[in-house]
Amino acid sequence: MKQQTKLSGVQKAAILMIALGPDISSNILKKLPDNMIEKITYEIANTPHITSQQRNEVLKEFMDMSLAHDYISEGGLDYARNLLTKALGSQRAKEIIDTVSEITQQRRPLEIARKADAQQLFNTISKEHPQTIALILCYLQPDKAASILSGLPQDLQSDVAYRVATMQRTSPKVIKQVESVLEKKLSSLIGNEYANVGGVDTLVGILNSSDRGTEKNILEELESKQPELAEQVREGLFVFEDITLLDNTAIQRVLREVDNRDLALALKGSSEDVANVIYKNLSKRAAETLKEDIDFMGPVRLSEVETAQQKIVSVIRMLDEAGEIIISRGGEDDIVL
Repeated sequence: MKQQTKLSGVQKAAILMIALGPDISSNILKKLPDNMIEKITYEIANTPHITSQQRNEVLKEFMDMSLAHDYISEGGLDYARNLLTKALGSQRAKEIIDTVSEITQQRRPLEIARKADAQQLFNTISKEHPQTIALILCYLQPDKAASILSGLPQDLQSDVAYRVATMQRTSPKVIKQVESVLEKKLSSLIGNEYANVGGVDTLVGILNSSDRGTEKNILEELESKQPELAEQVREGLFVFEDITLLDNTAIQRVLREVDNRDLALALKGSSEDVANVIYKNLSKRAAETLKEDIDFMGPVRLSEVETAQQKIVSVIRMLDEAGEIIISRGGEDDIVL
């Protein structure tokens, strides 16, 4: 099969305008800068046809990005990341958040840290005070923050991780001091209001991009200092939708430990992708029985669904920690057979 060429931003915009129709598109175009209108209209004129796949992919991306913008407006980037992860899974949520954050946070403090090479940034900040390192990590992309966190000594890792998880507000004065450490090359400074950074969701985002060893060390240290905080972090590290990241053998192992009613409840509120993965790893008869159980169940409370999903997530993490299954993680070691 011929691989489809990746579409540029202008091409996606042109396809979106075509898909939305002339009435809606004209209202959107007139609100754009003249140079952008010229680029998009030129692309529309030179797009004789679009495939149904292109149309559907662009419309889906547009809806996902709009949803992300709404979530960010409601509660900030970490709030958006958390909701999108629950709705779409960690991989798709990361793609959307990375794209949106590059657009919406171009004027965010510590922008130079976000643009810097991870190794160069590590060399610059690794000897700084743990609170300074934690603050910088809160402003970084999760994968870059994970790379830096993984390179720190183990005792410093846990100290920095604790500070990230418990950080809530940072004054402009402190941020300006950190900016001076990074040679005062950031794009713009925040105003007089306090900036909300850090928190459990931020640490979860970092650990989700970390290797398993770094995650294990940090969770063990957090467990010894603040068990409740450690449990909050654990709960966010793997969500039910991420079951699609497991291989078939792992899923079958998980299903042997899961109560049938919990599984039916969990699938009641899951995506079609998750349901298909589960059915695929059951016998034909078991899959049909499970579908019947879900149909006969009728309306259920969302809280019941979330509780059932969390029970299954707990089973997955238990089996992962016991080494019986492997959760695919960023920076994970290769598997030796």
